[in-house]
Amino acid sequence: MRALVTGGSRGIGRATAKIFRDNGYEVITPTRNELDLSSKSSIEAYISAHKDEPLDTLVNNAGINDLAFIEDANDAVIERMFEVDLMGPIRLLRGFIPSLRKSDIGRIVNIGSIWAAVSKPGRGLYSAAKRGLHGITNALACEVAEDGVLVNTICPGFTATELTIQNNTPAEIKELERLIPLGRMADPEEIAKAVYYFGSKENTYITGQKILVDGGYTIK
Repeated sequence: MRALVTGGSRGIGRATAKIFRDNGYEVITPTRNELDLSSKSSIEAYISAHKDEPLDTLVNNAGINDLAFIEDANDAVIERMFEVDLMGPIRLLRGFIPSLRKSDIGRIVNIGSIWAAVSKPGRGLYSAAKRGLHGITNALACEVAEDGVLVNTICPGFTATELTIQNNTPAEIKELERLIPLGRMADPEEIAKAVYYFGSKENTYITGQKILVDGGYTIK
């Protein structure tokens, strides 16, 4: 079994790659030099080089999460957000769906965000991109169902990745955790377990869904 996980070098992506490997998958985690989601030509070259290889699972995990207020966002900021977080995944899906249709256990997991369900100042572009990605999940789930391919979106909440810890002081992290009903951030491995379930043969009937893994943050 083979899985392609983008953004697999750190955080949720690294934990996801590990759990698939631990369960017997050959996992491909292209570097940015091999696959740059902000570059249409890079994506096309990567697909061209690998489209004839077998593939059972595609996890669209890589993305950016830049803050940008709408009135301050210039075209370059807008285009970069949508290229990396929406257009890049769509292009990968377009290129690798034929391989996934051939698999006996074709699975697609798009990584969304809690900001695809709620939003806040500065998150407008990111929310739009992630909501758009789930729209792709909805339609694609219908388009590939006849071949047994299941497509879902996992939406992580606040997660204790290296980047989160690096970008927030202990006091800021404590304040974020106060907003979460479970009182703590997720470990990357907890998100990865959900991704693995929906991206493996363990999931046999759930498709087209947006699954929030957020410790209850969005229910408040």
